[in-house]
Amino acid sequence: MHPSIQPQRAIRELPDELISQIAAGEVVERPASVVRELVDNALDAGSTHITVRLLSGGVRLISVEDNGVGIPADELPIALKRHATSKIANLDELESVGTMGFRGEALAAIHSVSELSLLSRTAQQDHAMRLDGRSGELQAAARALGTTVEVKELFYSTPARRKFLKTDATELAHCVEAVRRHALSRPQVGFEIWHEGKLVEQWRSQTGNAALDRRLSDVLGADFLQNSVAVAFTQGNLQVYGRAGIPEAARARADHQFLYVNGRFVRDKVVTHAARSAYEDVLHGHRQPVYALYLDMDPTRVDVNVHPTKIELRFRDGREVHQAVRRAVESALAVPRSNSTVVQDSAQGSNSTASAWKTPTWQQAPMTLQGENVQDLGQLWQKSSTYSPSPSVVSDISGTYDISQSTFPTAANPEAIQSANHLDTSESWPLGKALAQLQGVYILAENKQGLVLVDMHAAHERIVYEQLKLQMDTHQLSSQPLLIPATFSATEQEIATTQANEQVLLDLGIEVSLLSSKTLAVRAVPTTLSKGDPVALARSVLAELQQHDASTVLQRAQNELLATMACHGAVRANRKLTLEEMNALLRQMEVTPRSDQCNHGRPTWRQISLRELDALFMRGR
Repeated sequence: MHPSIQPQRAIRELPDELISQIAAGEVVERPASVVRELVDNALDAGSTHITVRLLSGGVRLISVEDNGVGIPADELPIALKRHATSKIANLDELESVGTMGFRGEALAAIHSVSELSLLSRTAQQDHAMRLDGRSGELQAAARALGTTVEVKELFYSTPARRKFLKTDATELAHCVEAVRRHALSRPQVGFEIWHEGKLVEQWRSQTGNAALDRRLSDVLGADFLQNSVAVAFTQGNLQVYGRAGIPEAARARADHQFLYVNGRFVRDKVVTHAARSAYEDVLHGHRQPVYALYLDMDPTRVDVNVHPTKIELRFRDGREVHQAVRRAVESALAVPRSNSTVVQDSAQGSNSTASAWKTPTWQQAPMTLQGENVQDLGQLWQKSSTYSPSPSVVSDISGTYDISQSTFPTAANPEAIQSANHLDTSESWPLGKALAQLQGVYILAENKQGLVLVDMHAAHERIVYEQLKLQMDTHQLSSQPLLIPATFSATEQEIATTQANEQVLLDLGIEVSLLSSKTLAVRAVPTTLSKGDPVALARSVLAELQQHDASTVLQRAQNELLATMACHGAVRANRKLTLEEMNALLRQMEVTPRSDQCNHGRPTWRQISLRELDALFMRGR
């Protein structure tokens, strides 16, 4: 008999124990899964302190103690039954879940593959009651208000599952990570993790306005807080907050990305794509951003009943969430860090005698421009607020762009030049005043912290790039009809996405229509991208709409075009600048969004503190 051919069997109901063990395969993957489910229940009970005790990485023992409201004695046996819960009672409550747990299958699943016991006491009880899961025996015990769940010998009834577990150290690391994710979302709750009788991690409860920042610092380290910016954005009933890492803090792997929806740690492609797209033109290479983002929204607009682990979800309006997250992160990253309080006065406490600002007694001779005669600095740098839309900007990469009159110091404004060259100590210029130019590439400037080095081409490239983007944003995106529609054989998913997002495609400047049951025709594309491949453009947009309910393909393509223009239009290396021109560039950097990185993600400036300079010359030793 062929091994794949089995004898005919009658259809019958499976035993309850086998059903629970099958369900446990989805809920209980490893000890960390048990820790996550039990901590969820502890948080739902209103606990303010949770203690996790482990033996052998959680295989021999998992004990979760809390100081919550407890479980009444008569409800303890019911708590171990399948689909028994106090979180929901009807379909309406299922569609608006506000608790961490709600499925009512975690304890039953854990009980089916381990030796489980419950110890709990409510405020109305004189003493605690202990329930032995194996025997069902209920007896009095001593305990303060709250609940303790003990899970011993995990997978004892399914020894094959134990063979798939890793070493104790690995399983312990997963358990710690599970608690860490809860700790990041509940700063008001204290957490302790013990392993083999030793304290592994402890995070004390935090209160006050800065509770979340202190918890992020405790869990992720002080470096995360120092190398990140605050995120705060509200759109209707959707609120996005947290912290986004600066581009320099990006990592090779996406292992420091924490996303929470209504206090629940989740993994979601829509939000991840939105956050990543906000870093598109500030990250270098294939680096991954770091962030801890929190979304608060109406529970009825998100479905958390997708997977037993409750780590996946679906949004009712994914496009709305995508736009909100992207705008939130973009806005946070747009503020130049030279103006923020991240730059500390490192000169404090320094023994250097140069900590005080001094006006040089000498004046640098004017530098002549090689091969060019710049009479108006407005042709180099111009404030974003004075920019006027010019559709001709995007017509030709090799073309020139129109820049209005500059407000920065020029040769016709001697008073402004004097002010730029003699910086008053009361002035708060984060990037300081220009001192000189190094090798025609770098600008040397002096500020209160010490020395500032600026890559003038990279800085000017970002300034021009942001100005061009502003021009694009100030007028509606126009489309250009194709003389001959571009047709292509489409998949069923592409056809369905086209029909469902017809208006979205038109808003993006793309007109795609159904030519036959298996053919789509591209009839119009954005004017700025008319020279590209219309079919490839349409396929890329449809793919993103299908996967993320939103598309940034067009914006990326347009930004790449503008970035090329900015690179060609920026001041080149080996061009000699006057002090007035250097100072004008520094002032423009201080007000230009995302001016800390060029279009390719390279840094535009670096701060060298007086303390670092003193160390180089061994001053004070």
